Amino acid sequence: MDERILYKFKGAILGHAVGDALGVPVEFYEREELDSSPVTEMEGFGTYPFPAGTWSDDTSMTLAALDSLSEGLNYDDIMVKFCEWLYNDKYTATGKTFDNGITTELALDRYRTEHKAPLECGETGERSNGNGSLMRIIPFILYSKYSSYSMIPLSGKMNIIHNGSSLTHGHCRSKIACGIYAYIMYELLDNPVKESVYAGLEKAMDYYKSHEELSKYSRLFQKNFHELSRDEIKSSGYVVDTLEASIWCLLTTDSYKDCVLKAVNLGEDTDTVAAIAGGLAGVLYGYDSIPEEWLSMLARKEYIISLCEKAYESWK
Repeated sequence: MDERILYKFKGAILGHAVGDALGVPVEFYEREELDSSPVTEMEGFGTYPFPAGTWSDDTSMTLAALDSLSEGLNYDDIMVKFCEWLYNDKYTATGKTFDNGITTELALDRYRTEHKAPLECGETGERSNGNGSLMRIIPFILYSKYSSYSMIPLSGKMNIIHNGSSLTHGHCRSKIACGIYAYIMYELLDNPVKESVYAGLEKAMDYYKSHEELSKYSRLFQKNFHELSRDEIKSSGYVVDTLEASIWCLLTTDSYKDCVLKAVNLGEDTDTVAAIAGGLAGVLYGYDSIPEEWLSMLARKEYIISLCEKAYESWK
């Protein structure tokens, strides 16, 4: 791999982290509140007592997975690192874990106390389809594309994506959300133009066409999806809503900055929608498109970059 790949890693991972940090101070705010006082820059405090640039569990778990995968594919090790985050405050922006989801916590507790196999820990009930695996799936996408596993068939790559979800979110709906996102990112990594989003959606639709759960994502595959009004887009923590909102923000804007600000100002699960949209936008527009003033405020930026470099050196 050449250093252009490292640039893509940084675009995806830091694009995600910056989106997360932008959304943290206004998480759970209603859309109407943000309409009257929209987020336009990196802010601090608000929902949580942390300064500007602080990222949440979305980025913490992403970094834990990236750190583990840079040493090879070992689901036990990933779960150990997730537990180090949840119980020992590792991989955090401030030295303190916050904003962790219940479904994730149940899975990690099951791994730690019941000693279940990693891929048997994730919740499989229909009501466990929050966005907690989608928000941390980027390292699994990068690993399946750029490590030695890049040579395996597509079905093998998707198995890695689905297993990555299953560590905490084992329902087919969550796994398909991660798969759709992966298809889009694969296309953007190869060809960073907006048309690649549609190419990724088309390939995902073909891959999952025999799954009845795909119907939950039917709006994404409509040709006029990008024409939906803002009022028709939900930004809750439900995985379908989050994936739709993230892709809609990407398709209806023309820069990294506009994409993540649009995501944050949808309200509700602001950090996760912006993180997931930001990962895609960071690849589409490139690492250099992320505003320098935001990067300069990002907590532990150099540490995040070091983990990108570690993965790059390991996989090249």
